[in-house]
Amino acid sequence: MLNVDNTPRRRFMDALERKPLKGLVPHFELVFFLTMQAFGKVHPSHRNYAQWDQMEERERQMHRLDMARLYIDTAERYEHSAIFLHPNPYTLEETLKLIDLVRELSNDKYFLMLDGDATYGLPSGDKMLEFTYRLADNPVGMKRQACLEVDAALEKAERIRTHGGLDCFALCTDYCFNSGPFLSPAQFGEFVVPFLARLIDGYRDMGFYTIKHTDGNIMPIIDQLVQANPHALHSLDPQGSVDIAEVKCLYGDSVCLIGNVNCALMDTGTEEQIRASTRYALQHGMPGGGYIFSTSNCIYTGMPLYNYELILDVLRDEGMYA
Repeated sequence: MLNVDNTPRRRFMDALERKPLKGLVPHFELVFFLTMQAFGKVHPSHRNYAQWDQMEERERQMHRLDMARLYIDTAERYEHSAIFLHPNPYTLEETLKLIDLVRELSNDKYFLMLDGDATYGLPSGDKMLEFTYRLADNPVGMKRQACLEVDAALEKAERIRTHGGLDCFALCTDYCFNSGPFLSPAQFGEFVVPFLARLIDGYRDMGFYTIKHTDGNIMPIIDQLVQANPHALHSLDPQGSVDIAEVKCLYGDSVCLIGNVNCALMDTGTEEQIRASTRYALQHGMPGGGYIFSTSNCIYTGMPLYNYELILDVLRDEGMYA
């Protein structure tokens, strides 16, 4: 039965729950960094607020309002159903104020999410050896630390839940290269999955939705990701040989799928290649519901805005449920 509440927020929730929809498939981007091209404004996460503590409260409020309106303007112009907030400064106090502002100014129209991952992911290049040695030399200590990280994330989430206004945590730790996961499937099952599952369970118990993001070739560990029970998987990266048709066939009844439009092609491909990637994602993601349209990463700095607008043209023409 279709929900009478037809706001973008409600439709995004219905897609996460794999409920039937009518009209345009829900759409969002993990980040839309092209705010300078689109609005002549620096993206909130790129702003330097080194002097925040010296500002008067009136000046801080002006900055908060500008950031909140930019998130809403982006969602309005590009028909996003959800907004991934990137608080800046990144303190709990400022996070709660930004949530409140976006909710108030948008009249509760959009589904709101924050980053909330606390699991081990791809270490930076200068930390890879150290991280690998620690896994081998001190597995008990690594698991203890992983547990503490989850505890801290859930404690923060409880404070946000008590305050209200947030819908979801997007878990944005990356696990994979294009060639495959950094950890073997067995190591991933030992050092990541138990803590990911506990994190997701904790968020769910508080009433939050969860979206698990990771780039690259997730196929060797995708069964473990699905078993951790997120509401959705993002980004289904074609650069990592992830085929949305295969994933839909295997897991479409278990988890909502988000993404798969090839970001690399949006940067360097032809218009026809971009249209073809968009069409493929829609044709194989939409059937039966449980699909949210997006790129395979985000709309990152340097990408031609025209190419993003191109995929939206295809979405409007071919992303309609009867």
